Amino acid sequence: MAAQTNDPKTQRRPVSIQDIAEAAGVSHSTVSRALHNSELISREVRQRIQHLAQEMGYTPNAVAQSLKGRRTNTVGLVITSISDPFLGRVVRGIEDVAQAARVSVFLSISYNDPDREMEIIKTFQRRRVDGVISSATQLYGPYIEQLVQLNIPLVMINQQAENVAEQLHFVDSDDYAGARQAVEHLLALGHTRIGYLGVGNRTVSNQRRLKGYRDTLAAAGIRHKEEWVKSPPSPYHSHSDDVYIGQTMLPALLAAGVTAVFCYNDMIAVGVLMKCRELAISVPKQLSVVGYDDVEIAAYVTPPLTTVHQPKLRLGEIAMQMLLDLLDGCPVQNQVLPTELVVRASSSKPAGNGATDTDTM
Repeated sequence: MAAQTNDPKTQRRPVSIQDIAEAAGVSHSTVSRALHNSELISREVRQRIQHLAQEMGYTPNAVAQSLKGRRTNTVGLVITSISDPFLGRVVRGIEDVAQAARVSVFLSISYNDPDREMEIIKTFQRRRVDGVISSATQLYGPYIEQLVQLNIPLVMINQQAENVAEQLHFVDSDDYAGARQAVEHLLALGHTRIGYLGVGNRTVSNQRRLKGYRDTLAAAGIRHKEEWVKSPPSPYHSHSDDVYIGQTMLPALLAAGVTAVFCYNDMIAVGVLMKCRELAISVPKQLSVVGYDDVEIAAYVTPPLTTVHQPKLRLGEIAMQMLLDLLDGCPVQNQVLPTELVVRASSSKPAGNGATDTDTM
């Protein structure tokens, strides 16, 4: 009988995910997603990687299996409002990926209140969820420090910020570029007196879109006027208030002589359209209106709304997959997704010459 040897050179190392990634010519995270049967990977790639893993004799690491056994297969999701049409598609993307991974999603509402959001996340942690996704945009400063101390896997949606801690992760769309697309469109039509209607409770995204608006006017040689920019003086907590902003703040922009209005989101733009109808102002003949988000209603209002499309479904899908990757110990990268201008009937050339001698620098 031959003697057994403990020579490490003769002992075979277990096949790892990295081994499969190198053999398949793909990334570590792609292999992880394929082995979890994620629909973010094409069926062909999933089948090829799963077949390769079987051929190579891959078995999940025993420690990882042990950790997985302690999971609850639940995640917490915090959103700002159930009435926000933007979030409907985001949640659908989260649910699609979660369902494919056999993970349940617990939903809670923060109503744009950062203290409430922190309590929700702490409650989720006490309920032993595996991780949390937050679509709220109110977490900053001391709240970020609290999140780090909670030591729970967390992915934020629309929370792109330079001071986000390294332990936290986000997926976002490019607010600055989206705003530039909107204003460049109005400039190309011939508008030089372009107003901006913003919000008071989503400071980070509002600041980025406002900066994109201002920088685009400056690049076109147009002197920006403060009376062209309006936003509510204090935070608000109901999504229906977005429509109210458009209705109540449009008259001030009209008094400032604007021929076009770029709105922070589509619901503010809907409020603008409603006010224009009340004032017998023809859109787009007398006033061009551009929204942001491309929610479903944007295509069905009268006139259909020119807007900046955010990849809402994709934001949700990526956020959920990032969280799954974190739970599997895979490296993840923060992502900023591109936006796309959707031109509809609410924007056109100004009725007359929109410029005055004082508009240009």
